[in-house]
Amino acid sequence: MTSRLLVPMDGSEMSEHAPEYALDADITVLTVVGEPLPMWGEATGLALAGDLEEATQEHARAVFGRAREIATAADSDAELDTVVELGHPVRAIIDRADDYDTVVIGSHGGSVSDSLYVGNVAKKVVNRSPVPVVVVR
Repeated sequence: MTSRLLVPMDGSEMSEHAPEYALDADITVLTVVGEPLPMWGEATGLALAGDLEEATQEHARAVFGRAREIATAADSDAELDTVVELGHPVRAIIDRADDYDTVVIGSHGGSVSDSLYVGNVAKKVVNRSPVPVVVVR
């Protein structure tokens, strides 16, 4: 029986399907804010932010707020924890995965241009995760 799920969310529509699927268990919603690099869409804005920590937390608040809305709409009793990290999404997800029974991730997220530069996070997580991964579409 799966009881602890890691649910990465990036604020994209597809990532919102993951918590919908996972609400029968206790979940931790993880959002990873990419390190500021010039070619990484949203991360560019972080690079220009005066306070990187505040910009990271602002992004996370929006993602976590949406996760809570999804849980409320589903009338779920699942415990919902949240974690925010600054760094590379695949590395952050894989580093945390050992503490969970399963990772539940949206099939893709972000914009087309982000996926061209960053690569397919879900595919890399499937290939590298030490625990089972459910990819939700």
